[in-house]
Amino acid sequence: MILLVRVDNRLIHGQILETWVPRLDAREVLVADDEAARSPLARAALALCVPAELPVRIEPVAAVRWGEVAASGTPTLVILRDVEGLVRAQGGGLTSSMTPRVNLGNIHFAPDRRSITASVFLSRSELDALRALEKAGFRIEARPIPTEPPLGLDEVERRYAAGH
Repeated sequence: MILLVRVDNRLIHGQILETWVPRLDAREVLVADDEAARSPLARAALALCVPAELPVRIEPVAAVRWGEVAASGTPTLVILRDVEGLVRAQGGGLTSSMTPRVNLGNIHFAPDRRSITASVFLSRSELDALRALEKAGFRIEARPIPTEPPLGLDEVERRYAAGH
């Protein structure tokens, strides 16, 4: 089962292991990322930072069998690098009925992006893509850790419009 889909360009790191995995009681982490999947160095680095008892799968976005992940009895945290990967995951079969929510955890600054939170920066096209995902039934939220209150997509859009 998919507990949460998180968009985080850092993929696996301390916030994931110390806050999200325990809070969600995740028993597996699935990194759906083309770059990490094709790099033996990235795969090794990601696997090394995770406790041995927590299985990690690293697969290209297009190779993930979303229905199987959702139907499995293994509580899984899914991590995607960026909004574009999330859109591709939806195109590859990820549906809103498979996951309770999509979390925007960390999206780096880029010249075409505006600050939404201290760790989330979005472009207009990314915001439009998130709005389309919300219309498809996904619940979009922005927050770095589970103890912080989530920002819904309306607030994310308001902050974007304000130019934060």
